[in-house]
Amino acid sequence: MSHAASPSSPLASSEESSLAARIDAVIGGALAAQRIVGTVVLVSRDGETIYRRAAGWADREAHVPMRVETLFRLASMTKLFVSTATMVLVARNQLDLEDEVSRWLPDFKPRLANGQPATIRVRHLLTHTAGLTYSFLEPEDGPYHRAGVSDGMDRVPHGLEENLRRIASVPLLFEPGTAWNYSLATDVLGAVVAAASGLSLPAAIGTLVAEPLGLIDSAFHVTDPARLAAAYADDAPRPRRMGEPETIKWLEGMAAIVMDPSRAFDPSAFPSGGAGMVGTAEDVLRLLETLRRGGAPLLPSTLVSEMGRNQIGTLPVPDWPGWGFGLGFSVLTDPSVAGTLEAPGTWRWGGAYGHSWFVDPVRKLSVVALTNTALEGMSGGRFPQDLCRAVYNN
Repeated sequence: MSHAASPSSPLASSEESSLAARIDAVIGGALAAQRIVGTVVLVSRDGETIYRRAAGWADREAHVPMRVETLFRLASMTKLFVSTATMVLVARNQLDLEDEVSRWLPDFKPRLANGQPATIRVRHLLTHTAGLTYSFLEPEDGPYHRAGVSDGMDRVPHGLEENLRRIASVPLLFEPGTAWNYSLATDVLGAVVAAASGLSLPAAIGTLVAEPLGLIDSAFHVTDPARLAAAYADDAPRPRRMGEPETIKWLEGMAAIVMDPSRAFDPSAFPSGGAGMVGTAEDVLRLLETLRRGGAPLLPSTLVSEMGRNQIGTLPVPDWPGWGFGLGFSVLTDPSVAGTLEAPGTWRWGGAYGHSWFVDPVRKLSVVALTNTALEGMSGGRFPQDLCRAVYNN
């Protein structure tokens, strides 16, 4: 499906026709080089979708074309939904950013390396400053591996409560609030959202976020299997269809990411707040645009501003120079250091199954790019970088 414009639409303008041509070229190049299998790209400017295209294959082997309504395994894009739900509870005075996590999860009591108790607050979970980590960010024989911790994308026999117990059994990497480390913090946060709302996490996301916005495809298990894109992994000469499970090496010296595409069909799989949802590009864009435009009907603009403000000061975000972190996603602090044309204050994140998104509040711009190819389509990969340059005409 290609973009289309009526004579009265914004795409009829020469500027937006040029934008479409540039993005088309990026998508066409990535497909021709077989770096991605398929993609859905949406661009919204000042509240209007000015580019909408599905291209390539949703399922290459079955010759199913990609469509705008195709469902994807969202991986870490799930964090956007859980972080927003957290802030909705804050807006309703059912939760406070300074609440100790133990108030809501009394059995979750991780300790420091010296054995001393540590105080983790809701704010630490949202900003990834809690002292937690991911299994794929440690060596293969690391503590999380020895404890049998799930990163939320594999299939394991235990549930969320047991996974939290295993996470808490491993000493924290640092005193909460003193460093930044990408982590399972949002899985813990999902459990807090459930406890504070009195609902299961899937029901909480539905009640607090999805239903008010009409996001009918956003769920923790696939709603329509026929619409779910197949999952592929980087390989040469072309991406390979993922196994079940699939292991993908990301960082040298660290363990592989374990991903099981069949998890999306398993109703018994625990709801991972950091990686467990399924949804569409249009659902993600609607949520992002809701936040960019001030948060109604979910949140007051003051809380959206807090989400989009760098909350970690000068703490470094490894491998992301020029970026800080807000309440749920990264925030651009220095475009020159980051090497990007995005405006200061831009929000950005993605997902390991091959996704990226960014919101440039200064330019009133929101971009969502979902692919079915890990890790090429993930933020930091060539495809989203090329796409960003095309959006900014560079």
